[in-house]
Amino acid sequence: MFTCFTVISFLFMAAAAMAAGNFNQQFDTTWGDGRARVLQNGQLLTLSLDKTSGSGFKSKSQYLFGKIDMQLKLVPGNSAGTVTAYYLSSLGSAHDEIDFEFLGNLSGDPYILHTNVFTQGKGNREQQFYLWFDPTKDFHTYSVLWNPLSIILSVDGTPIREFKNMESKGIPYPKSQPMWIYSSLWNADDWATRGGLIKTDWSQAPFTASYRNFNAQACTWTSGSSSCSSSGSSSNSWLSQSLGSTGQGRIKWVQKNYMIYNYCTDTKRFPQGSPPECSMA
Repeated sequence: MFTCFTVISFLFMAAAAMAAGNFNQQFDTTWGDGRARVLQNGQLLTLSLDKTSGSGFKSKSQYLFGKIDMQLKLVPGNSAGTVTAYYLSSLGSAHDEIDFEFLGNLSGDPYILHTNVFTQGKGNREQQFYLWFDPTKDFHTYSVLWNPLSIILSVDGTPIREFKNMESKGIPYPKSQPMWIYSSLWNADDWATRGGLIKTDWSQAPFTASYRNFNAQACTWTSGSSSCSSSGSSSNSWLSQSLGSTGQGRIKWVQKNYMIYNYCTDTKRFPQGSPPECSMA
């Protein structure tokens, strides 16, 4: 098991960015009655879904800010009706949450990457994307950079979405509730694929998603204090990282070519005007 010293040490080592996490040491399988499996001496985790149950896991640690990477290979073939969720969340009705959700589809049709940000229990900030590759053929890296300045969601190092800290303008921002990392594979055929028109084909079960190379450069939260409160925390460059002009350009490229839904432009949903962060971002 990691000791407290080990965790804090690897947070401050540049080499940690390339280190593959051990799922036995860093996560607990939380549901699924054996459908969540840790393999290859902790280097691979798989979640499975059949008609009886899905499955899920949760990090042993809580985090208050971090740069978190996970490689996923999604359910192949006819994945319609299934959802693979990978997200950070705190607890309670006023929780904060940062979401990646992968909505399955019929064979040959693209997955939809559904993203959302909750602050103090309020979400309704959905943005959806197609991906520019087949996420079932190989592992790809899905990243959350969460610091006091902004939340940046990235795919294979390409930023796709930014949610800035606009507290000075009255927009709540996740900054005080430590979050766990969760993932689950579950049946959502009442809404996931074409609004629920396409149902899960259980003859294709079990459905399996795979995970590897977890890495967290992060402030772990233990007994009410952060591991980044020490004097060495200034070496965590991600704590002050933001998108430069290149990153902003890449987000614009993704959103121009691959975004299929943006809550900020949904005038039917928000007839009185888009949420305030849309015009301030």
